[in-house]
Amino acid sequence: MSTRRQWLTRAETNADIPVIRAINLAAFDTPSEADLVDTLRADPSWIEGLSIVTTDDDGKLIGHALLTRCHIGDTPALCLAPVAVRPEYQNTGAGSTGIRAALKAAKDMGEHFVVVLGHPPYYPRFGFTRASTYGIGLSIEVPDEALMALTLDADHPLPSGTVRYAAPFGI
Repeated sequence: MSTRRQWLTRAETNADIPVIRAINLAAFDTPSEADLVDTLRADPSWIEGLSIVTTDDDGKLIGHALLTRCHIGDTPALCLAPVAVRPEYQNTGAGSTGIRAALKAAKDMGEHFVVVLGHPPYYPRFGFTRASTYGIGLSIEVPDEALMALTLDADHPLPSGTVRYAAPFGI
């Protein structure tokens, strides 16, 4: 499969919900991420327009990137999780396209900060850097390099504090 593809993105619609679940079930080893997305939809942390799907030019859903409300200390921020791509389309740019679209949508809504707990080699391409550099941490033990943060606006430097995720994350 070619890695040079033109992916399209848009906010999820109600019709996408079962397909997003299927993508998460296929992309991960357990149903935990799919269940998390479903639970977050009913949580106050959900922000309309920040659940982004990536499609091919025929409209087939290929990937999903989700931003929900969290806090760094008392400062509102967003959490990027989960990001999922159908296994047969992984490493084609579909995930990156979805993440970039989600970050742009968040910035366009006036959001300033995003955190991600993920693969250290992957997320720096989007501007994420080690969160501990800014005094940002978690209440649980994770590898220091796995917690990363990003400001969407250079006029708003990252705050310090402990990340408080939405209740469905269980952190």
